[in-house]
Amino acid sequence: MLHYLRIRNLALIEEIELEFGPGLTAVTGETGAGKSILLGALKLLSGSRGDKSVIRQGQGRCEVEAVLHFEDATEVDARLEALGLPPTEEGNLILQRSIDRKKPARVQINGSLSTVALLQELGTEWIDFHGPGEPQKLHHERWQLSLLDAYGQNEKLLARYGEAYRAWQRKLKQIEQLRQSERLSPDEVDFLQHQIDAIDEAALSEDGVLQLERDFARLTSAQELTEGASMISAGITGEEGAVERLRPLINTAYELAEIDTTLMPLADRLQSLLIEAEDIASEYEDLAQADELDEETAQELQQRMEQWLALQRKYGPDVSVILQRRDEMARRIEQQGDIEGTLERWQAEAAQQEKDLTAQAEGLRESRVRAAKDLGQKASQGLLQLGFKKAQLSIDVVREERLQPHGNSTCQFLFTPNAGQSLQPLNKIASSGETARVMLALKSVLAQVDATPVLVFDEVDANVGGEIAKEVGRLLGELGGQGHQVFCVTHLPQVASLAQAHYLVRKDQTDETTDVHIVPLHPERDSRLDELARMLGDRHSPIAREHAQALLAGQA
Repeated sequence: MLHYLRIRNLALIEEIELEFGPGLTAVTGETGAGKSILLGALKLLSGSRGDKSVIRQGQGRCEVEAVLHFEDATEVDARLEALGLPPTEEGNLILQRSIDRKKPARVQINGSLSTVALLQELGTEWIDFHGPGEPQKLHHERWQLSLLDAYGQNEKLLARYGEAYRAWQRKLKQIEQLRQSERLSPDEVDFLQHQIDAIDEAALSEDGVLQLERDFARLTSAQELTEGASMISAGITGEEGAVERLRPLINTAYELAEIDTTLMPLADRLQSLLIEAEDIASEYEDLAQADELDEETAQELQQRMEQWLALQRKYGPDVSVILQRRDEMARRIEQQGDIEGTLERWQAEAAQQEKDLTAQAEGLRESRVRAAKDLGQKASQGLLQLGFKKAQLSIDVVREERLQPHGNSTCQFLFTPNAGQSLQPLNKIASSGETARVMLALKSVLAQVDATPVLVFDEVDANVGGEIAKEVGRLLGELGGQGHQVFCVTHLPQVASLAQAHYLVRKDQTDETTDVHIVPLHPERDSRLDELARMLGDRHSPIAREHAQALLAGQA
């Protein structure tokens, strides 16, 4: 449940703090008052895109913050853990998002810096938006199918089928590529084998190449190494070298230590320095006097280096790349050796995949048939509540000739608003108002199997009115009593009067500024009566106010 919402410098809002309770919450206001700003804040927290244009004019940053409370946070904590985010604290999920004109946007989840992508993934767990354009989606068969699968809880079946379908498609693509691949001539096979032999002869490995390059560097710089090592050795142990200069200094150091015993450690360190210098000089002398590589070994090293450089020029600078190319050429030769056998083996694998996939698709189709019957019946009952006397909604699951990414079946929503008329595709017979009511009836049924705690309806009651509007409000209220927190942006007083909480969005303007305020009306009956009377036509009209009182009392 959304418990707390804070909005600062978003669009026309300077700063507001709101607290919400369970059940149905109505949001009302004049057209253009800024009701969409509240929805925009919720969308930002659910991970929707937001740019700098949403920042209030004259301000450098906008901020949105929310606290959601979960009575049982087991599932949301598991989701947070999977996303690498901190768990809830006492069931509270804290979301924060800011957009800055000059700095990168910032997202925090439970106090931990995060990303918009993770905010979006988490958004699917706690909020679902139902906008004014959704009824039109019902005219598309793919959307109808997604609704049916949502009701049938086919997510796992679809995921397993989708993975298997993609594997099958990859296998079919491999088969087609092999069929279309050119046959290699004997000369081409010999050429590839020659390339493979050349790589194998080099006996490439990462460590071997490093040693080769070190040895070759020594070979090409042998004279420089010898001369340099001799110079260092002479500089340490030769005449006028460091050792000869150190000896008298060491004698003096020990003489001073006899005078002052505290200087003995310094004399010892100087002696150690002499020993270390002589040892270093000895190693450099060995290096200078090392035997040069014999001509045969040097020639072999030269040939191996030329071979390695040639492979680099031909295939790439890395050992792994060269070995990968070697394996690719070997596979081509292997396939040429038994293309028909490879095709036969791959076709058998594809046939088995198709058989298994067909069985999965059948299971998915059967689940859709069961869900279609139940959803159609329940939605038809909901339509009776929404003013249809003899309406009927039926969902026809149609088998497809070929396997598709969504299975081997699709569906079609069939509808008739009146008795005596045959069922027709929804997009061919229903008016905009009828489609909106069908969508609402479906959503109310789907909400019973949907665990999303916060549902937002943005003017889903458009194109309806009168007694039907009251039934719409009652249906939304029932959703609010089924474990959901429902927000409804509405222009219908019949809907607003049935809400447990009522918020007014008001725009205040001066010659210099425009501010949007969101104020709770439900704590004060008179304020709520004023707003309902305004929605009925005139807040000052005694008749409108009397009607508003009747609505609040549930008598209208």
